[in-house]
Amino acid sequence: MSEALIQRIKELEGELEKLKSQLKERSEAGADMEVKSCPSPNENSGCNTTTTTSSSKKGRKAGKERPFDFSAHPRRHVALRLAYLGWAYQGFAVQENTDNTVEARLFEALLKTRLIQDRQSSNYHRCGRTDKGVSAFSQVITIDLRSTQFCEGLGVTLPENVDVFAKTKAAASELPYVKMLNRVLPQDIRILDWAPVAEGFSARFDCQSRTYRYYFPRGSLDVALMADAAKRYEGTHDFRNLCKMDVGNGVLQFERTILSASVKPVQPEHISSTDQYDLFIFEIKGLAFLYHQVRCMMAVLLLIGQKLEAPDIINQLLDVQNNPRKPQYSMAVDYPLVLYECNFEGLHWKLETEEVNHALSALQQHWTQSAVKTHVLHGMIQGLEAVGGVSSNHCWLIEGSRQRNYRPLLERPCCESLESRIDHFVKRGRLEREEGENGGEMVHRGKRSKHSHNSSSLPVVLAVSPLTKSTDKEAKD
Repeated sequence: MSEALIQRIKELEGELEKLKSQLKERSEAGADMEVKSCPSPNENSGCNTTTTTSSSKKGRKAGKERPFDFSAHPRRHVALRLAYLGWAYQGFAVQENTDNTVEARLFEALLKTRLIQDRQSSNYHRCGRTDKGVSAFSQVITIDLRSTQFCEGLGVTLPENVDVFAKTKAAASELPYVKMLNRVLPQDIRILDWAPVAEGFSARFDCQSRTYRYYFPRGSLDVALMADAAKRYEGTHDFRNLCKMDVGNGVLQFERTILSASVKPVQPEHISSTDQYDLFIFEIKGLAFLYHQVRCMMAVLLLIGQKLEAPDIINQLLDVQNNPRKPQYSMAVDYPLVLYECNFEGLHWKLETEEVNHALSALQQHWTQSAVKTHVLHGMIQGLEAVGGVSSNHCWLIEGSRQRNYRPLLERPCCESLESRIDHFVKRGRLEREEGENGGEMVHRGKRSKHSHNSSSLPVVLAVSPLTKSTDKEAKD
């Protein structure tokens, strides 16, 4: 670079600094003139306030936004039906030790869209609380949401001091709840539709039945034997040996009614096939479920399918008079389990076609990725089998490692009895003993948890004895 060019660059840089200095001086002088021309905010001097008004607006925008006035809007009690893939979450319900739950993401979306003011005042109930890794296609919640319906309607509560004109004005269309929430929810949580419901309607207590599906490959399982055994679950039984006894939270009664239980192929045309890669479903429909009940029931079915246990083991586990303590065994793994349907009477679900298509598109994307990965793995398995590899008969759907020498369930060590667990939690203060209404009997009652402000976390049921009927109708697997 020539010396002349370098000198010219330096001159230009000097001129630029001068211009910057002049611009700064003029800006400061203009500010001084504005202060002198408007000496006092109380004087009516005719000063042009355009500049100050503009700057004050910017200041308001930069500062905290004005709080949203929920009291000026109607509220509407609605049911929301949602689907989610639970594999990446620590369960559905909010937990004290993690915020990675479906319910946490759901309330973040409800607050962000200003459909609720807070959880405590939202009149929230859930149909079921699925466990870590469990998915749902038809989870249902009920909740009070902000509404546009000043002319009233099913489930609508008008704000206090609403004027007569607001009541009589033409009905506005309701807020697009599904669209609003799906725009801010993760892709693996989708609101499917909504329904207006009466104010006292509860997703937890008004559910008529719940249906779970557990998917599994045929492998070396005797699926016909499993199908026969599954029928033994039907009816009303005490399932304390087929669940995790949640005594610390006040669950003291373990009778539940199973309306139907079946094992069937995903593709009906595969019923006569013997391909070990055919997929099957254990489908179970009941009024309500205990903690980990479906996964324990499935674990026993898998033992029967491997011919490690006879189908009669189910009858023996349901006989709590002769077998009052649960044998120690591992549950089935979580990821194949789906809360497939929650059944309610009289609800009129409002579908939004565009949102259904968006949810379908998201699920198809997930399916494409999973199906391709499945066939990549299948191709590798076939390649190894082609060179003499022998497939394992191991069942990969039961937690923990497999025992070399199988020990029958009824010969294994047993868990604590119900009575022993009650005594344990009474000593720890998690349960209380009180005198019963007829004088001599004792009542066991759990204390409220940290999240007891949630209306779906009701005080635990009073129980006169372990076999007293409970009002706990929440699906808890």
